[in-house]
Amino acid sequence: MTATLLHIKNFFQSVRFKKYAKRFGFFILGLIALLLIACGGLSIYFNQNKTEIIAKINTKINENINGKFHIGDFHYKFLTGFPNFTLALKDVELKDNQWATHKHTLLKTKEIEVRLNVWNLLQNEINIHKILINDADIYVYKAEDGYSNADIFKPKKKKTPENKSDRETTIDQVDLNNVHFILDNRLGHKLFDFDVASLKTKVNYDGDNWQTDVFLDTKIKSLAFNTVHGSFAKEKQLTGTFNVSYASQKERIDVVTKNLKIGTDGFDIIAFFNLAKGNALFGINIGTTILWQNASNLLSGNISSKLNRFNLSQPIDVNCDIKGDFNAEGDPRIVVQAIIKDNELSIPDGLIKKCHFKGIFTNNFKPKDGYNDANSAIILTKFAGEYENIPLTIPQLSINNLEKPLATGTVNSDFDVTKLNQISNDKWIQFTEGHAKANLKFQFDIVDLYINKPKFIGNVNVENTSFDFIPKKVHAEKVNIQLDFTEQALLIKKITYKHNKNTIIIDGKINNFLNLYYDAPEKMVVNWNIYFPNLDLKQFLGVLASSQKSKAVAKTNKKPTMSNQIRTAIDKCSVVIDIKADKINYNKLTATHTTATVQMIDSKLIIKNGSLQTSGGSITFNSEVKPSGKNFAFSSNAQVNRVDIASFLKSFNNFGVTSFSPHNIKGKLSSQANVTGFINSNGELITNSMHGNLTFNVNQGALLNFEPIVKIGKFAFPFRDVKNITFSDLSGNLKLRGEQVDVNNFTISSSVLNLDAEGIYSFGRGTNLALTIPLRNSKNDIKLATKAERDAVRDRGIVLHLIALDSDDGKMKIKWGKKEK
Repeated sequence: MTATLLHIKNFFQSVRFKKYAKRFGFFILGLIALLLIACGGLSIYFNQNKTEIIAKINTKINENINGKFHIGDFHYKFLTGFPNFTLALKDVELKDNQWATHKHTLLKTKEIEVRLNVWNLLQNEINIHKILINDADIYVYKAEDGYSNADIFKPKKKKTPENKSDRETTIDQVDLNNVHFILDNRLGHKLFDFDVASLKTKVNYDGDNWQTDVFLDTKIKSLAFNTVHGSFAKEKQLTGTFNVSYASQKERIDVVTKNLKIGTDGFDIIAFFNLAKGNALFGINIGTTILWQNASNLLSGNISSKLNRFNLSQPIDVNCDIKGDFNAEGDPRIVVQAIIKDNELSIPDGLIKKCHFKGIFTNNFKPKDGYNDANSAIILTKFAGEYENIPLTIPQLSINNLEKPLATGTVNSDFDVTKLNQISNDKWIQFTEGHAKANLKFQFDIVDLYINKPKFIGNVNVENTSFDFIPKKVHAEKVNIQLDFTEQALLIKKITYKHNKNTIIIDGKINNFLNLYYDAPEKMVVNWNIYFPNLDLKQFLGVLASSQKSKAVAKTNKKPTMSNQIRTAIDKCSVVIDIKADKINYNKLTATHTTATVQMIDSKLIIKNGSLQTSGGSITFNSEVKPSGKNFAFSSNAQVNRVDIASFLKSFNNFGVTSFSPHNIKGKLSSQANVTGFINSNGELITNSMHGNLTFNVNQGALLNFEPIVKIGKFAFPFRDVKNITFSDLSGNLKLRGEQVDVNNFTISSSVLNLDAEGIYSFGRGTNLALTIPLRNSKNDIKLATKAERDAVRDRGIVLHLIALDSDDGKMKIKWGKKEK
């Protein structure tokens, strides 16, 4: 190693090396001297021919423009761009002939550096090798009438055989630095505004065709294809290299770029621009993988303002195709396609997880209706996701008319109904088990990007569901439900409800459901057909008990939700129920073969055409029950036909009468009542609350140990059997006034005596009952053939007039006398 270094050192110190080094140095000095002489010669040439060169430049430019070209100053740049001849033009302005009208200067720059080919220049030809434009403003203006200040350039003359060999002026290379470029198309309402930090291009010519790679670093101030709607990619930095080519035969520019940076995202772009006269068609295709919010922020304001209400958490594959005419008004045709896989979609109404779909946006849904929001649509295909953990599949969803959006499609779902508990934010219904399947065609408006008034056609099947309907305190077990939504009605089929020992089989119908559900739920009538093998009637009163409370809760929710909408409809709608029951229990009453039509309107229960069999007879009735504070007010018009009176009185707790019990009377009761009263929350009749009129008669009857009669018998008929009295007629006309009853035409025709009563009977204090009792023995009156014959002998003999009054000890006492007027 040491020997090698020593050898190299000896070589550099040798005479031979010094000789060649000296010659090489003279060669370099000679080249520098030659360069200086050449540059000096070019400088001398410029100074001597400055006027001629500038004249040639002006002549060349003015030959090709219809306007004015102005240079403030110019000079030659020594050694710059050698061996080319570099000329710097200062304070350059280029104006068209109509500048005074529109005031937009096509070009204004502090400096334009032009590098001319020296060899061509020596041959009196202008061949521009390179142009550098620094600190410039370029404003391309197109007026509403189609005039453009860019038309300053004259069309090329066709070459003749004589001048076919003449070379045209070409520009090989262009550099722009700090250039503000504006294309203001008032005719097409388009505005392109760029702050170009740097643009570099080198052109390769092939006859009239050319190709170049353009490096561009610019900030997008405006990329508005329709100035009414705003700019695409506003205030975004754009950096990348474009492959640009021009085909003279087609008069078209094609542009291709890969990984063009707009902001922080990369884009692949293919575009074309027609330059032929009368043909300003263009097309831009953009592909990228990008976050939803980033993509939305690149679009014009009319689109991004809507899309920003949505979001996708993961990047999506997007392709955007834009085609239009620079000379046409309005938007170009825009088609955006996106592929979404395993993503989370945020919408104003909630969050859809695990979603997959293909999305398409077009602003030309119907080809003949133009490019605008009213003719725009969003189409989703093969949509799948989970909304509030409920799986949804939508083969196709279309949202048409973005001015008044209307969504249509078909949704399918298969899920456990317990997942619905998460949707009900006010916990008004809670499911504990069950499974649901849905297949529905839907249509809904989108108001401020919220789903509004969804309407469905199709079916929903629910199997073996159990739930608590909290406002009504209803618990349901093992319920099966089938809902069929049609355009005319909602059909409710195959509902089987089991609770304890009760089984209810239900089907129903709601006419004009789709229209009334949202707009007029108070006009909606739910028609139910209900069959009860066995029913406890108090359950209906339990449903009514909390109706008013449920309404109050519903009003506290301000945000419109599907849950609240359902509750509002339930509270406001009218319900008509056709009931058929094999067996009904109400307290101690057992009824069979029951039919009735029940209406539920504003927490009011109206029963019409009721009919039942009980206590060996039948009852027909019309009734009304409604909440009144903690109780229920009722009114009833009933006809009782030959029921067993003892059993009937037991069923209603003897209507609060304490002076006798159902054990004191036998017979078949027929009655007509028109009464009102109150029932407590347990379904019990409130004593002394009844008002109204009651007429009755009892056939084949008997009074057994009836205390008032026994007392009278001991006093007046010690030898008659007053404890076991049979009668052929027991009838009366009563007016109920709460605690007191006005007794009119109360008549007893019996085996012991006949009795007429009139006055007031009180369940508390205030009884004042006048009794008229003939003393004759009426035992054989039953043998008389007609009622007229019995009436003829009824009051013969001695007649007692007694008064039944309340005593101080609370018991009834009897005294002589007639009822006072």
